[in-house]
Amino acid sequence: MKGMKRFLFIGLASLVFMGCSDSSPSVDSLLEAAEKQEAGVIQSLEGMVLIESGSDDLPGVARMADYVETRLRKLDAKVSRIKTTTGTADIIKGTLSGNGALRIMLIAHTDTVYAKGILESEPLYREGNRLYGPGVADDKGGIAVILHALDILRKQGWQNYEQITVLFNPDEEIGSTGSGEIIADEGASQDVVLSFEPSPARAMLGADGVLLGAAGTGQAVMTVEGRAAHAGSAPDQGRNALLELSHQLLQTEKVADNMDDAQLNWTTAHAGLKRNQIPADAQASGDVRIFSEEAGERLLAALNEKVSESQLVPDTQVSVRLEPGRPPYMAGEKGIALAHKAQAIYDELDGRKLILIPRTFGGTDAGYAGRSGNPAVLESLGLAGWGYHAKNEYIEIDSIVPRLYLASRLMMELGDEYAQK
Repeated sequence: MKGMKRFLFIGLASLVFMGCSDSSPSVDSLLEAAEKQEAGVIQSLEGMVLIESGSDDLPGVARMADYVETRLRKLDAKVSRIKTTTGTADIIKGTLSGNGALRIMLIAHTDTVYAKGILESEPLYREGNRLYGPGVADDKGGIAVILHALDILRKQGWQNYEQITVLFNPDEEIGSTGSGEIIADEGASQDVVLSFEPSPARAMLGADGVLLGAAGTGQAVMTVEGRAAHAGSAPDQGRNALLELSHQLLQTEKVADNMDDAQLNWTTAHAGLKRNQIPADAQASGDVRIFSEEAGERLLAALNEKVSESQLVPDTQVSVRLEPGRPPYMAGEKGIALAHKAQAIYDELDGRKLILIPRTFGGTDAGYAGRSGNPAVLESLGLAGWGYHAKNEYIEIDSIVPRLYLASRLMMELGDEYAQK
């Protein structure tokens, strides 16, 4: 941050912070601290990426749990392990106690989508402004921002909060089936939740961004009941459930195309047990994304209407159901106010702008964290990058300092705000 813009802002900010009851660090020292942390963030990212932690790689996820527990203890946090409700891995919870009024939770996840051994084909490496590696953005970049922002504030002596809670869960990439309810329970007692999923690279947006909405996830299940028969000598006596399922999948393929708050993609199917037997049953499942409970109800009604329009195989029975998953995240008034505060902080940085992304069909644990309606929730405070869930995932190195500054400064401002309530 250079030039007259920086001088004027720091002069004004110093007057503001002189009046705070807590010994808040100055804006200038906060930025300098963020700049000094950049090399450390890169080192943290390299260490985490080299720990393969796909959701089903339980030893790898356990090593990540050990890693973040050790890092939180170095920040003087009280650390506990909470078993997921599925009992397969640990959520790491860290708490810090201060002398203020703000209750804030920071969340990120330790698992990735990648299979064990991915580093053999997609190694960690740096090229120009990019650091590549599986999971480097989603979501080890988010973990790094949390750890290093807290380190900045600890070293500056900031304690203007009642409690900071940090949750690192091990199953986000498989729907948070074992951690979602725990995140929801913890979120209900917070004033603010900041979620550190990655933000899209500047090359994609033309600026940095934070997210105001993400779809809830679910599963559509279509079941067809037919009649078995010998596939060679008596196929006409059967009622082929596989053929009827195929017909209904094609018939419902575009059922959500005219819905701007729902999405359906059929993704898996199975039918029959023997090559020489007409299949008596068949089932398909599809990925569902919805932005409200009402959207799910309308999608199910549209599916039922479609399957009743026509039948390819007589005397077969078709049924459809929706199974809910992760709830949608919608920032609402409180979250939007947080986003505007974040924009104002970004305006202090020369050459950086922060845009508000209205929504994405991707899912996020921010939906669980804000389900109670109590906390203000803001998503995508992690590092900027791209290629998540794909090949050559990367973060933009020049997003490290702005994101550290944003996270630490946002917590600092919120601490002042809640102290005055």
